Amino acid sequence: MILEATIGPTGAVTDVIVLRSVPLLDEAAVDAVRQWQYTPTLLNGVPVPVIMTVTVNFSLR
Repeated sequence: MILEATIGPTGAVTDVIVLRSVPLLDEAAVDAVRQWQYTPTLLNGVPVPVIMTVTVNFSLR
């Protein structure tokens, strides 16, 4: 499953879009990615939002 995540100036995920779907797992993947926290990206010393592609893999146990 491939998602596009927008990381805000604080490092929190502010938006998630599903690019490649697995219908039964979409909601779980989006919920998981929304909980992730990143180090803010700095441009000339100022925190800025960035967009990144995220691949989420699930495994059965």
